[in-house]
Amino acid sequence: MAEYKIIKKDGGAKRADFHTVHGLIKTPVFMNVGTAAAIKGAVSTEDLEEIGTQVELSNTYHLHVRPGDELIRALGGLHQFMGWDRPILTDSGGFQVFSLAGLRKIKEEGVYFQSHVDGRKIFMGPEESMRIQSNLASTIAMAFDECPSSVADRKYVQDSVDRTARWLLRCKEEMARLNASEGTINKDQLLFGINQGAVYEDIRISHAKQITEMELDGYAVGGLAVGETHEEMYRVLEAVVPHLPENKPTYLMGVGTPENILEAVGRGVDFFDCVYPSRNGRHGHAYTSRGKLNLFNRKYEKDARPIEEGCVCAACRRYGRAYIRHLLKAKEMLGMRLLVLHNLSFYNTMMAEIRSAIEEGRFQSYKEEKLYGMKQGDRDEDL
Repeated sequence: MAEYKIIKKDGGAKRADFHTVHGLIKTPVFMNVGTAAAIKGAVSTEDLEEIGTQVELSNTYHLHVRPGDELIRALGGLHQFMGWDRPILTDSGGFQVFSLAGLRKIKEEGVYFQSHVDGRKIFMGPEESMRIQSNLASTIAMAFDECPSSVADRKYVQDSVDRTARWLLRCKEEMARLNASEGTINKDQLLFGINQGAVYEDIRISHAKQITEMELDGYAVGGLAVGETHEEMYRVLEAVVPHLPENKPTYLMGVGTPENILEAVGRGVDFFDCVYPSRNGRHGHAYTSRGKLNLFNRKYEKDARPIEEGCVCAACRRYGRAYIRHLLKAKEMLGMRLLVLHNLSFYNTMMAEIRSAIEEGRFQSYKEEKLYGMKQGDRDEDL
């Protein structure tokens, strides 16, 4: 069984060790998002190891559609399939209920989809999501839920959350059955429940209390970073996190910017994931401790400096901004790859710094210094 142990608290921030069947996760942690079992931007498993990735995240719905979870199971599960021996978290497919709004119909038994790949009909409910994730044999499986829009009306959100609670019970029962079944690849698969409730604090708190009673392996806060303001996100976290078990991991799904992560760590969050570092990298944007750079800008045309001085990623060790800009302008894949590697390395390094700062009791000063630096920007006069 997994063990979660708090090493140090610093204000609301906590530094913990989470022991799993696939190794230790030191939190706070940023999970690198490989939706279809790969980070977009030609990033290999070896690359992930080199930049200090602790947890890789893949998506249940996407892998079910292509290449198929039965095929991955036949090949030994996701760890074998992608040559990765560290923890993997699989998202349940619940977010696709939100993002594929035009292609789905929600019922009590589950959700009817049209595949975004070939249009074929797909049904996924709590049991199906658990079976797919069991076939993938991830370290952590997420419960199947609905992610209601942050602007949905109160009655819709309440009905949705009530259904998500009923689905969670079905997920827990099916996961227990699968973990006890002969032929299951990972019999120690963990289950995280998901708190929903849009921006309604009372619904969030009530749901948090309800799912806490189910004694799961971890708890996520879902349905944020989907249109509400940053201030609303922080308000919801301040309301709900105190009602989730402190002795279990807390995961803020789909978040976010470096600023979001720093603010959420201070409010007690352990786990994060977001497509920003890879997506922005593919579009020419680099994260640095002085904010985000757009390498398509002409001012970098003759700039021979690395993206960030002192960074030891593959991009910064050898190449200058001018060269990477040239690659991007020439549509050479190497440009995208180097920026994705840099951005993921930046996030992973920031998380390591956060962990050290909490251990040393200086998280607040680290956070303020980091936020101040990122607001300064990469000014023309610096060149």
